[in-house]
This record gives sequence, C-alpha cells and structure tokens, in this order.
Amino acid sequence: MLFPRDFTWGVASSAYQIEGATKEHGRSPSVWDTFDAVPGNVFENHTGAVACDHVHHLEEDLDLIAGLGVGAYRFSISWPRVMPAGTDAPSNAGLDFYDRLVDGLIARGIQPFATLYHWDHPQSLQDRGGWLNRDIADWFAEYAAAVVDRLSDRVTRWMTLNEPQIFIGHGLIDGTHAPGLTLSRKESLQAAHHALLAHGKAVDAIRAHARKTPSIGWAPVGDTVFPADDRPESIEAARALTFTIRNPQGNWAFCNTWFADPIIFGNYPEDGLQLFGQDAPLIEAGDMEQISRPIDFYGLNIYSGVPAHMTNRGPEVLDFAPGNPRTQFNWPVTPQALYWGPRFIYERYKTPLYITENGLASMDWVHRDNSVPDPGRIDYTARYLAELRRAIDDGVDVRGYFHWSILDNFEWAEGYRMRFGLIHVDYQTLKRTPKHSYYWYRQVIASNGSELEALEPTA
Repeated sequence: MLFPRDFTWGVASSAYQIEGATKEHGRSPSVWDTFDAVPGNVFENHTGAVACDHVHHLEEDLDLIAGLGVGAYRFSISWPRVMPAGTDAPSNAGLDFYDRLVDGLIARGIQPFATLYHWDHPQSLQDRGGWLNRDIADWFAEYAAAVVDRLSDRVTRWMTLNEPQIFIGHGLIDGTHAPGLTLSRKESLQAAHHALLAHGKAVDAIRAHARKTPSIGWAPVGDTVFPADDRPESIEAARALTFTIRNPQGNWAFCNTWFADPIIFGNYPEDGLQLFGQDAPLIEAGDMEQISRPIDFYGLNIYSGVPAHMTNRGPEVLDFAPGNPRTQFNWPVTPQALYWGPRFIYERYKTPLYITENGLASMDWVHRDNSVPDPGRIDYTARYLAELRRAIDDGVDVRGYFHWSILDNFEWAEGYRMRFGLIHVDYQTLKRTPKHSYYWYRQVIASNGSELEALEPTA
C-alpha cells in the first residue's frame, strides 16, 4: 500500500554537525566549539570546526538532496552565525548564507523546514548562565524574530527546539554534551522550564514576524515503549510507561510528558510534580500560558524503543533477547517503535505528526569499486517505514518522514566515528559519495513507498 498522496518525504541535518566555517560570517563560538576544544570531551578529540564544510559545498549538497527527489529538507540555523553576540544586531553575512540555502532549495522544488535551535547557542550566552538564566527565553525570541524577518517570505515550516531531552539530559545533567555541566535536579528542572518558555516565546515571535502564514512545531525525543506482544495488557503497559517519568532520581530528562504536556496541555504532569517535589521549577505568573501557545504539528525523533509487559507489580520494561540486532551506536533495532511511538503520542496529544528524525549509525566505507554498500541501512529503513505505514493505516495522522541524515557528519561526543548519512563523506578530502541507501531511498520516494521491499538499489 502507498503512503498518503500528500505525504512529505525528506532528509534532515543540523548546522553544527555539517556546516563548518566556524569563523566565517562573523560567527562567534558556540557552546559546542568550546566543548569540543577540550581534550577528552569528544572521541579522539574530533571537532566540528570543518565538519562536512557544507558552507563551502552548498550547491553540491543541494544538488545531492534534489537528486533524491525529496519534497522537503529539514535543517537547523546556527544561532551564533546569525546573531554572534546572542542578542542585538544580527549578522547580515550569516543570514545571507541561509538566504542562499533557502533560495537553492526552492529553486530545486524542495520545501524548507527550518529548526531554530539544534543545541548550538552562543558561548557568550552560556557565560551569562545559558538555560539557567530565565532571560534566555527572551534572547531566543529575539533571535527567532531576526531569522523569521529574513526568511519567512519563503519559509513557512518552523521548528523551535530540537530534543530538549538531550540538551538538558546530556548537556546539563550528565555532562557528556556541551556545555558539559552536571547540575542538581532542581537546577536542571529550572533550566528545562526556561527552555519550554523559550519555545513558547519563539512561537509568538514566529507568528508576529512571519510574512507568510507559518506552520509551527517542535522536535522532541523521548522514551518510546512498545508492547512485548499483542495482548491488551501489554499494550496498556507500554502506553503507561511511554507517559511515565521513569528515572526521577537520576537523569530524569528522557521522558515525554514533562516536556510535551506543558506545550500541549498547559500544565506539568501531576506524577512529575509529585516525584520532583521541592525540586520542581519555579513557575511565574503567565508562564504556562506562554509555553502552551498553539502549535501546528509535533515532530518525533525516533530511532529505537524498548519492550514492555504487565506484571503483578505493574508495567515493566523487558530486557532484549540475546542477539537482538543493534546499530553501531549500540541502539537496538526495533521497527515497531515507529508504529507504537507515533500511535501513543497521537492518541494523547491529537496533533499532526512528522517523523523529524529516523535512521541509524553504521560502519560504511568506500569500497574498491568506489561504491558504498550499506544494506543494513536499507533493511532498517524499510522495516521502520513499513511500521510507520501501518500506523498511518490505523489512523495516526503522520504527515511526513525525514531520514537522518543526508550526510555523514559530526556526531557530537562521538565525533566522526558514527556514520548516519545516506551520503558518505571523506573527512580528509570532503568528497561526497552517495551510498546504496541513497539510491534505494530515491526509489522509495519516487514510488511513494511502494518499493519498501525492493532491497536492491538501482543507481
């Protein structure tokens, strides 16, 4: 069965992971420039200073994106490239780069989906407290307004924050991502509240400054839990755990409801308030109304999930069977996550969905015939898309799918050892080589999903 006729097929990237050119356009250092400059923070001391050098390979990369036949490209905008001081005057040179990017997409018939924040805020704002400073919500809204002023005559699809669970959980709680902090639970909960407030203020800024009617969403990542079998009690166990804060005493951030309930419903979940007690964030008058400004779609970043069943003690997560397939990142391969994740989120929040990230890290290299076979990526994607199609058939309102990622890139603390791309990047020569999965995904898009079982790519 085909996907819906108006289904959006796309690919995704983020600014710091591909752009390079970290000292051009007046760009200031971001928290990631600071973090990856410290020996030991990133695998083999890799940095994002060059990354894929996308800034200098823009036309080539746009041609490769267009060669897939995608209808949309999700990218993020670098806050320190656009507004080097973090506030005040934007950089015309930085905005000019995104002008060229957007114009190049539109000239190729590709709709831009712009993400305003994918973890790379200016170091100057971190020096003023970063997400711990309540003023960051206003700084973010000011930055959003500058971007929308420049691009909204052509860009209508906007996302505010990418994965607050990660930039809070890894950046501020366990310290493995920039800015590398290990805050108390109380401090991290307050920082998360400021991030949600920034989202709400950015929604207002987008609507106030947009020159064409905007469609606004966000792109979180959270626990994806699926039933271990088809028994009703297992389904209820998975649903309950999807909407539970499962590690309140440790790295609490990897959950759905603490972030999504305020945005959709205008309140924090009661179980979280009880779990966190005196550590719950300080909420000022009007905050929840600001956070819960209406959004038009809900982005879902889903890579894997965990199985659950019901016991006499209640819902519990199960261990995987020995030998369950895993990606190079050691994430379990669980296609059913792309059925149950969208289904549970849609049932609770009743907001149209996009799969804004899905993909895998694998060990790809250029073979002697100059090809890059990656059959695991093809099989993974086919299995996940089949489950997504099943969710759509069962009434889940999924509007599109963005494969992560278009290019191999700087994978944060893992440096360049994790390859997620449909296109191989030689980081010494910067040569791009489409992988077999690139040609296979092109067939999938051209057939609107009817070629999922065609595992042999055709160049």
